[in-house]
Amino acid sequence: MSEVGQELVHLVWGKKAGPRGLADTIFCRWAQGFVFSESESTALEQFEGGPCAVIAPVQAFLLKRLFASEKSTWRDCPAALAVEELGFERFHALIHKRAFKSFPELKDAIWDQYSVWTNRFGVLLFLYSVILTKRAKMLVMFLQGTENIKNEIEDATEPLIDPVYGHGSQSLINLLLTGHAVSNVWDGDRECSGMKLLGIHKQATVGFLTLMESLRYCKVGSYLKSPKFPIWILGSETHLTVFFAK
Repeated sequence: MSEVGQELVHLVWGKKAGPRGLADTIFCRWAQGFVFSESESTALEQFEGGPCAVIAPVQAFLLKRLFASEKSTWRDCPAALAVEELGFERFHALIHKRAFKSFPELKDAIWDQYSVWTNRFGVLLFLYSVILTKRAKMLVMFLQGTENIKNEIEDATEPLIDPVYGHGSQSLINLLLTGHAVSNVWDGDRECSGMKLLGIHKQATVGFLTLMESLRYCKVGSYLKSPKFPIWILGSETHLTVFFAK
């Protein structure tokens, strides 16, 4: 295992992650980059089931960026580079962390390494970067980042990616939408039999709606239903998609 650490791998994939515990098909389904459609220049493509939990939030924020600017140049970059076939263990053995002292420095590095995000493992590298960035921020506050995320998740034993079906959890979706990996979509926190259940604490930039609410499985609060921008992620039983109004 590389410097990424076993703790982060367990947080994302579960404690049974590895060649014997995690199905190769699950890892392979998540092994894709951020690829734009040839027929729609602003649309990201998904090739297998699962990574929509990351691709959909990124797509939503790209649309938000597009609406806020007259011209976007995010596609004026080199095409994705071919990468060798890597399994779960080999992929994690090759990952290295880089730290940046300022946002401009980070932005320059992202553009310089654009091909990294579009190659086969771009989605996973982005997800790990989000988690490690949150961890670095929490370390400044004398908290352990991955432990902080575990404290936000209602069931700390639940990984962000389901090891059986490969879909992203609600905690993962909320992490990418709000910066907090809480498991619920209602407004604020609630008490239930002495347990504190964490929810959404402020109006989101991009919203979230789910068909599960029509089946009375959950209740989405106004912070996600009425976001700052008219862009929503819509969750169904098996998929996430993005819709918007102008």
